[in-house]
Amino acid sequence: MNSLFLPSILALGGLGLFFGAGLAYAARKFAVEVDPRVEKVLDILPGVNCGACGQPGCSAYAEAVVAGRVPPNQCAPGGPEVTSKIAQILGITGVEAAEAKVAVVCCQGGRSIAEEKFDYSGLEDCRAAELIGGGSKACRFGCLGLGSCVRACPFDAMVMTEEGLPRVLEDKCTACGICVTTCPRGIMQLIPKEQKVYLGCVSQDRAKAVKSVCKVGCFACKICAMPKVSPSGSIVMEGNLPEIKSPFSDELFLAYKKCPSKSYVLRGELPDSITEAQDEKGSKADG
Repeated sequence: MNSLFLPSILALGGLGLFFGAGLAYAARKFAVEVDPRVEKVLDILPGVNCGACGQPGCSAYAEAVVAGRVPPNQCAPGGPEVTSKIAQILGITGVEAAEAKVAVVCCQGGRSIAEEKFDYSGLEDCRAAELIGGGSKACRFGCLGLGSCVRACPFDAMVMTEEGLPRVLEDKCTACGICVTTCPRGIMQLIPKEQKVYLGCVSQDRAKAVKSVCKVGCFACKICAMPKVSPSGSIVMEGNLPEIKSPFSDELFLAYKKCPSKSYVLRGELPDSITEAQDEKGSKADG
């Protein structure tokens, strides 16, 4: 019996040794050297794989930034701190952090503001709801209010309000952009963090259609884009919707004040120059 098994065992052992040596040789021969800086960069990245940097994930970004294909300031969740650390690893100076941004909700059509076509009781997902007759919201552009963006946020920087609209907790928002890509209607947008006024509507419908479904929807009156309000062209009309060209212009505050539909959203307080001008105008009218 031993005389039968021994040659087989020796043959199998020899084959194992041969193939093992072959694999070891191949591993050394065709090994791809990894720049140690890639691991160092990867260690300091947030690891949320949000794609805000334009790469499919943190690993891809680490490889791209070390290879010099992308700048080291593209990690929105990491912010200036991560940008500085990456620059130190790469041994470069003079790298400025990317412009700080924040997510905003470009729809104000909550339950008490916007009309509903029907009661939706299906899957709590905006994309799924949109497949059912275009969603329950009468405005075909409005927020469906099922919170898909809130659940997708990896930083717990969003909550749903009683009005059925998402609200961004700006102190937690990293502008990763996941909520933007999650929303099927383009309600979520990223704007510069220093921008104080933005348009809270994305409807491209005409005035009659907008007014019939929402109390604060933009109906393209064009007042905000007129020379008296926007003399420098900080706001222009694109179809039936205004487009902000200069996000830091003081003209946006005047647009907010003049908008008859209250479609603009103010982040913070009106500057004294605007409120004083309004008070002076009111005093002259009374006189």
